[in-house]
Amino acid sequence: MDMVRTKLSRLLPVVAASAGVFALSACGGGGATPAASSSTPSTSASPTSTTVTTATSSPSSSSTPAAPPQVAQPADNGLCKAGDVKLALGQGDAGAGSVYRPLRITNSSSKPCSIQGFPGVSYVAGADGHQVGKDAFREGTKGNAVKLNPGQTAVADIQFVNVRNFDPGTCQPTAVKGLRIYLPQETASNFVPSEGTGCASTKIPGNQLAVKTVHPA
Repeated sequence: MDMVRTKLSRLLPVVAASAGVFALSACGGGGATPAASSSTPSTSASPTSTTVTTATSSPSSSSTPAAPPQVAQPADNGLCKAGDVKLALGQGDAGAGSVYRPLRITNSSSKPCSIQGFPGVSYVAGADGHQVGKDAFREGTKGNAVKLNPGQTAVADIQFVNVRNFDPGTCQPTAVKGLRIYLPQETASNFVPSEGTGCASTKIPGNQLAVKTVHPA
């Protein structure tokens, strides 16, 4: 009996110690707390503030209307222009089947101008002023320049052929109202009234008009 008690007294401390160890292990194992990494939201998952920028278009220099280009004015070369002169036909002299009349070119402007060469001459007809037949034939050589002060006059002689000398079937006689005149090196024309008859055909055997170079009056 004493021996039993002695064994029990030795076992009790061991059992108690084991129970304490079991209690500690049970307490530590069952109450494990989650890791901080699993309980704390990741920074990548947290919403971030997004700034939305609205683009505003500012007018660029290209949207500004460009100034219209400057049109270069033709240089004043001193030549007589259509608007600088008044034209008239002088009295003529009759020849063999022709009449010669001077085309008088008077500087009606307020400044001097020069003229040199052959005027362009042709018959015109109708309300629209359409040309009748060929241009006047240029007879002779180009003369010297003629300077015209305001009010001064130069002359170019024109030959008017009697178109009745041509075969009517070839000539195609047509009533004309006058002459269209281009001064030398000029692109604008003047009109000189002179009613008569011209050949509408450009295939007549000869010239119905001929003009000589400009010379002083």
